[in-house]
Amino acid sequence: MDHIDHILVVDDDHDIRTGVVDYLRKNGLRASAAVDGRDMFAQLDTSAFDLIVLDIMMPGDDGLVLCRTLRSGKHRAVPILLLTARDDETDRIIGLEMGADDYVAKPFSPRELLARIKAVIRRTRMLPPNLRITETVDTLSFGRWRLNTTARHLIDENDTIVALSGAEFRLLRVFLDHPQRVLSRDQLLNLTQGRDAELFDRSIDLLVSRLRTRLEDKAREQTYIKTVRSEGYVFSMPVTVHGNDT
Repeated sequence: MDHIDHILVVDDDHDIRTGVVDYLRKNGLRASAAVDGRDMFAQLDTSAFDLIVLDIMMPGDDGLVLCRTLRSGKHRAVPILLLTARDDETDRIIGLEMGADDYVAKPFSPRELLARIKAVIRRTRMLPPNLRITETVDTLSFGRWRLNTTARHLIDENDTIVALSGAEFRLLRVFLDHPQRVLSRDQLLNLTQGRDAELFDRSIDLLVSRLRTRLEDKAREQTYIKTVRSEGYVFSMPVTVHGNDT
């Protein structure tokens, strides 16, 4: 039997929640609904989902808080598409920094939402299974550096914290999760850029350059991130993983 994608729609607005669920079902998807974060996690613990549609503006823990919690816990591999009602891009940018894969601004057309859902799922499945991060860790150590994945802090051997942007953190995390493996630009873009992956085909080179600067990794020496001509990049330093009990 062919797999039918299962979508979890999390929104406190009854009309939006039921309307989206009905539309997805009419278009051949399985769909379930949750009214808040507690309901969402309860369903995640009992059913498998291919994507979460998550509203930002909810009472209690809002969508941004829930997105961050999802990305730091056992359900961190499930793709997330955010719904936001705000006109400015602040929430959208923060959401992508928190690890969301895409966003749709309210009011939206169901057709656009469906297209975005399918695009996110398609991008996720384009990645080899061993590039889909599923484990939860607290600290990753490499060379003279360590990365605290909860606080998103890069720390040197003198306990000095080096600030990372959200994009720099995501790229470094991808490298640290897959050390000594050549990753193509397309793979890195899909893993770090979310919805913009198809738009900026060379932006990964700029991001790698910025990350090398943070790591004090001189381009000529390439101690940490090596360029593999015509293929992409490889993180050449061994990585030590320190897990937690989350």
